[in-house]
Parts: sequence; C-alpha cells; structure tokens
Amino acid sequence: MLLKSIFSQQYLLHNVVFQGQCRNNDITIHIEGTLVTPSDYNVIGDGGNWILFEHVNGVYIYGGILDGQGAGLWACKRSGNNNCPSGATTLGFSNSNNILINGLTSQNSQMFHVVINGCHNVKVQGVRVSASGNSPNTDGIHVQSSSDVTILNARIGTEDDCVSVGPGTTNLWIENVACGPGHGISIGSLGKELHEAGVQNPSGVKISDMTYQDIHGSSATEVVVKFDCSPMYPCFGINLEDVKLIYKNQPAEASCRNADGSASGFVQPNSCLKL
Repeated sequence: MLLKSIFSQQYLLHNVVFQGQCRNNDITIHIEGTLVTPSDYNVIGDGGNWILFEHVNGVYIYGGILDGQGAGLWACKRSGNNNCPSGATTLGFSNSNNILINGLTSQNSQMFHVVINGCHNVKVQGVRVSASGNSPNTDGIHVQSSSDVTILNARIGTEDDCVSVGPGTTNLWIENVACGPGHGISIGSLGKELHEAGVQNPSGVKISDMTYQDIHGSSATEVVVKFDCSPMYPCFGINLEDVKLIYKNQPAEASCRNADGSASGFVQPNSCLKL
C-alpha cells in the first residue's frame, strides 16, 4: 500500500486507523494546516487513539498541527466526575518500522501526544508539543517496547513527562530537547501490568547502561536528578557527562537510591551515584 496525503487549511477528523498488511506499504503525509478533533471530547475519548498507524513499514509525516482540543476533558477530570472518558492519544504507532515524524506540532492532546509502541527505527525531529499546565496525563512522547528510536530538536511543554520511557525500550537517543513545563525525561509508566516486557515484578525493573550527556537547564523542583531504583534490581552503568542543572538560580540536589555509575566532566549537582 502506497498512500500519499496532503492536508491543508483546517480539517475535522474523527478516529483514524492506518493498517498495513504487506511488507512495503509506505505512507507519506504532508500536513500544511491544522487537523482538529471534534469539540465534543466523548466522540474520541474512549477510542484509545485519535490517529493510529499499526503494522506499517514506512511512515513519513511532515509538518502541520494536530489539535486534540483536550481542555474540556481535562476540566471534566479535574471536577472529580467519574464518568469522564479516559482520553485519546493524539498520534500512535504500533508494531511498525521505519517511521519519520518531521516538523509536526501536537497541541492540547486529551492524553499522550505521541506514543511509539512496538516499533523499530523511528526518528522524531523538530517536533513541538504543548499543553497547558493543568492538563493531566499529557506526556509529550512515550516510547515502549521499541528499538532504535531517535528524538531530536524537540520543544515539549506539558503537565506530565516531556519524554517517558516504558518497558522493553532499547537504543533510545534523545538530543537537544527543550522541556518545560513538565516532569522532564522519565523512565516511568513501568510495572502497571505484571507481564510487561522487562518487568520482573511491579516494583522491580532493571535499568542499566544509560548515559546522560550535555544536559543543561533549570528545574521546578529542588531535586533535579533522581534515581530511585529497586533494591532487588538496582540500577547500574549510569553515566553522567557534562550535566548542569539548577533550581531557582541556586545549586540543586541529586538523589540516588540503589544506583551505581560514574560522572565525568562538569556535573552539577554533584553526582550521588555509587562508583
């Protein structure tokens, strides 16, 4: 299947699923305007994903804006209403290979903005993600069960994680990502399901051989670096290289629990990793 689409101006889209059944099924999409969800959040709120690509080899998305119009659902959740839908991920990729997302903007997603699940060879470049400070569970980019994923030159500001890394992720490269507001880059969303890949038990996840290099910025909290690892499955092989993070223009703090690693170059706050 070869699909080339061009969206211009503004389009209203309901749930969309692209499925590929053959080896060579390139999908190329140029978005020159804005795609928006229906204003009634119930229309897609329980659909899981607004736009989903699954079992596709070759997905190329260029430019444009995806507007999830999530403010109404966020307000519903904040009100304590138990009948609110869970919310839809704006853009999802499942069990697909060779993906490029270039210059896309995602704003006001109901839930996660971009999810990469079970994919190989993914490049996310020049992406902009934004949601207001009162938008729950609006992770910018979530990666899980995927390999060879690169995230470059992104600007992400949400109520939740800028980038979250889930179970079964290998060879992930994140470079030149401006994060804020948000919770930073987190290895999180792990252990929610007992049989997730890489999860030995809900509180014991192995994390190893990770490098944090050339990271600079300020934090909304005094503890700017936190490794909170399981005593049964401690973190090891954690490397900090040229890291400078501050809190309100003052030295910040680092917190380590059951974490081994090393530090090189200028590292602030001082590393708490065990050598």
